[in-house]
Amino acid sequence: MGLSFVTKSSTQKPTNKGCSGISGEWNISDASVGTEELAHMEMVSAIVHQLTRNLSEEQIRTAGFDAYFVAHTAGVYPTAASGAPWSAGSIQVTGDMIADLTEDLAAEQKARVTYDNILRLSDDPDVNDAIRFLREREIVHFQRFGEANHTDLSRFYPLQAAACRGYLRHNAAFKT
Repeated sequence: MGLSFVTKSSTQKPTNKGCSGISGEWNISDASVGTEELAHMEMVSAIVHQLTRNLSEEQIRTAGFDAYFVAHTAGVYPTAASGAPWSAGSIQVTGDMIADLTEDLAAEQKARVTYDNILRLSDDPDVNDAIRFLREREIVHFQRFGEANHTDLSRFYPLQAAACRGYLRHNAAFKT
């Protein structure tokens, strides 16, 4: 994520008092978001494990899980929807705060859509409760990333880009 400059609980509504990053207004840091996202993965993995652990051989074949079962038994192996194994190569980081926050915003919305699709297909109330919780967290993350993206990031952003966003209007060199 690359957002280690922020330090307030992501469950609380932030107050914007200028450049809030270092001063302790936010908490969408690598540690807080990363930990929560790993917890999301753990919850989804637990759901998948609970739903598949007692499958019979016939159910495994009928559902098309036979090739997966040969390689992983009923263990949870993180893959993309395409079946490609998950890798850190799917994480996009540019080092540009605004670009990275925008990427994070998109990722939260993609996760929300995935949870919406699961809810459309699932008829298990226990699964649905957990998925609704995870969906809600994606919405909160989207809101927090959006608010952080509207914070004055000029201390962390290259000067020219900050000027283009209007953060350096007071500096005669950057007036248009």
